[in-house]
Amino acid sequence: MSDPLVLCYHAVSADWDADLSVTPEALERQLGVLHAKGYRGTTFEEAVGSPPARRTVAVTFDDAYRSVIRFARPILDALGWPGSVYVPTGFAGSERPMSWPGIDHWAGSPHAQELVPMSWDELRELAGSGWEVGSHTRTHPHLTQLDDAELERELHESRTECERQMGRPCTTIAYPYGDVDGRVVAAARAAGYRQGGALPAKHHRPRPLEWPRIGVYHADGDLRFRLKASPLVGRIRAARRL
Repeated sequence: MSDPLVLCYHAVSADWDADLSVTPEALERQLGVLHAKGYRGTTFEEAVGSPPARRTVAVTFDDAYRSVIRFARPILDALGWPGSVYVPTGFAGSERPMSWPGIDHWAGSPHAQELVPMSWDELRELAGSGWEVGSHTRTHPHLTQLDDAELERELHESRTECERQMGRPCTTIAYPYGDVDGRVVAAARAAGYRQGGALPAKHHRPRPLEWPRIGVYHADGDLRFRLKASPLVGRIRAARRL
């Protein structure tokens, strides 16, 4: 069985032109292409741990923007697929725009509301319909830049809060910015995670706690998406793995 395809999205918006946002129409087309090719959608945890089909795809959403439940969920529902959403627990339910390097310049713009995260009730609603809710740390830092104590706090406290709020185990994490190294992987394992989603600049052999996801962004047109998701391109990448 080939490696599962794991996609990484962020926000979904009709008019927000941030790089990390895709339009509902683009998301629907992209996932429709995969569905037509026979892909079966599942959660990140299941895709990595026990893929249910030869062609398996996990659709993940980092940052837990409210737009995911408004616009992405109906699209995945229509396909009969669950998704996986990764929440920075220090922001969830705040009803205020989130802010960290990379999105903070949008905070004072007309698109500030795009930065509002889902509430825990909304996240529980997603989980109740089969979605996976995992950790995206507490405050969305570059994990490789933290000292050991702060790294442990970001990983452990976010997992604990997810479990407390969701009433179920939290075993997966998506590393903010895709920023991960061997020390972060060891700390994630020690904190109780079993799978972790990365966003490597250079493709590498999949490992459960350092799984290479494919980032999908605003500028990705139909052709570029098809190339990113292509099994042939995946095989070429696999031949170059370190």
